[in-house]
Amino acid sequence: MKRPLVYNVMKSNGDGRRKILKTEYNDTESPPPLNGINSPSSTNNNDSKKMKLSVLPPASKVVHIRNIPSDVTETEIVHLGIPFGRVNNVLVLKGKNQAFLELNDEAAGIAMVSYFTNCAAQLRGRSVYVQYSTHSELKTDSSHSNANSAAQAALAAAQTLTNYSYIGGSSDTQGGPNTVLRVIVEQMIFPVTLDVLFQIFSRVGKVLRIVTFTKSGFFQALIQYPDVVMAQAAKLSLDNQNIYNGCCTLRIEYSKLISLNVRYNNDKSRDYTNPNLPSGESFLEPFLNVQPFSNGLAANFPLGLSLNGGFLGGIQQGFTGGSPFSSQTQIGGGNRGIGITPGFIPGSVLLVSNLDEELVSPDGLFTLFGVYGDVTRVKILFNKKDSALVQMKEPSQAQLAMSFLDRLPLYSKQIRVAISKHGAVQMPKEGQPDTGLTKDYQNSPLHRFKKPDSKNYQNIYPPSATLHLSNIPNTVLDDEITDAFKVNGFQMKGFKFFPAKERKMALLQLSSIEEAAEALIKMHNHQLRENSHLRVSFSKSTL
Repeated sequence: MKRPLVYNVMKSNGDGRRKILKTEYNDTESPPPLNGINSPSSTNNNDSKKMKLSVLPPASKVVHIRNIPSDVTETEIVHLGIPFGRVNNVLVLKGKNQAFLELNDEAAGIAMVSYFTNCAAQLRGRSVYVQYSTHSELKTDSSHSNANSAAQAALAAAQTLTNYSYIGGSSDTQGGPNTVLRVIVEQMIFPVTLDVLFQIFSRVGKVLRIVTFTKSGFFQALIQYPDVVMAQAAKLSLDNQNIYNGCCTLRIEYSKLISLNVRYNNDKSRDYTNPNLPSGESFLEPFLNVQPFSNGLAANFPLGLSLNGGFLGGIQQGFTGGSPFSSQTQIGGGNRGIGITPGFIPGSVLLVSNLDEELVSPDGLFTLFGVYGDVTRVKILFNKKDSALVQMKEPSQAQLAMSFLDRLPLYSKQIRVAISKHGAVQMPKEGQPDTGLTKDYQNSPLHRFKKPDSKNYQNIYPPSATLHLSNIPNTVLDDEITDAFKVNGFQMKGFKFFPAKERKMALLQLSSIEEAAEALIKMHNHQLRENSHLRVSFSKSTL
């Protein structure tokens, strides 16, 4: 049963004594007292009449949360309480910008209020205030928000999570609860970067340091929070969520490290407590054998976009026009989540180095990098022919190509791809030597992403040993395609049409990713019939 809030309105007598003017009762919670006293202004101009609150709510397992955003979800409210134990009930009063959580016992309530007294809680970038409620328990009926499916789902998910792991409880994760999280991004179809992760994880609490790197073919990060509670909340809130719709899944576990030692502030590592760290050479082009991704904690680091929005039970992005490169989502409840907004986006020109200068060509780079975006210009450097500049139509396409093609084995070398300091590739001026090293492809008919709703956006995959072949006329036989690859020096391990009856597409497997990349460069746009040319891309499937 709910207890009314009781407080005494005091008046100073001018002689050092105070007397009670009246006692007021309120069905809603009062603002949290400041150092035990709240001093609202008097309704008149008499400065000697100062009203003060003399009664504070006692400790309770029901916690009152004020100043919540009007579009906050039940899931976000519940996540504030998860690190402190089981959450039994939730009530969100969006019209009053208030919410209530009932925890399992009074000790959990004390822990939550004590923690957020010293460390301000945030929801969607907005500071919220946590205090004890005057309710001894939280009882709601069908008129309240916990009767809806969202609240019930939030409570069910919270109970599952807290049964698995909570502060002070057991965990079978790699390192056990601490302040450093290890984040692995699976199915990374679109770029995920340090800035992306910062925007997502800072919604839970203050992020101290981030280090990004690539290991075992996966983009990963180490993220440090000030304390275990924030790290626990981030893990429970964000683990197994998708950054983009259907891909870029976050797998989060505790790191064995107890702290991060960051040496450089750049797009690969960042210490937010020390903005004066040097940037290292992350953005420098590797003309002096500089490895562009070897800073921070000496790991192999990729990428850079910027996100803005709140973390939700499901983090999803809706693509406008079918393209992930020019997208905007709205922040809201349910399955909506993070939206991309303008922010840190490097340029659209890539520096590609460690190429085989005897075999590389502008057309070959156009075809390879065109798998991940529309290439507008390519320049092989005149005085350093194992390096080239590749300009993509949009910066995000450049990042996507960099994330998939950096360290790709090609022509017995491992190519390196980094964002260039150049804003654009310049065509040679009249009279300058070039010998065909620079080409403009802006009007090429071979661009894969010219149409905003192109299905190619949904079929972008990392380099693999299996190629996807399309645009095959139904009169073409198996041997005609396989013989074409053999004539060009490629040995196949498997081939099949699909669907079997239509025979418009096929999968062709080669011995390695390197051979598949070389075959893609050579065989894409191969003429099969007078008006039919083969389309080749990397496949996620195997034979």
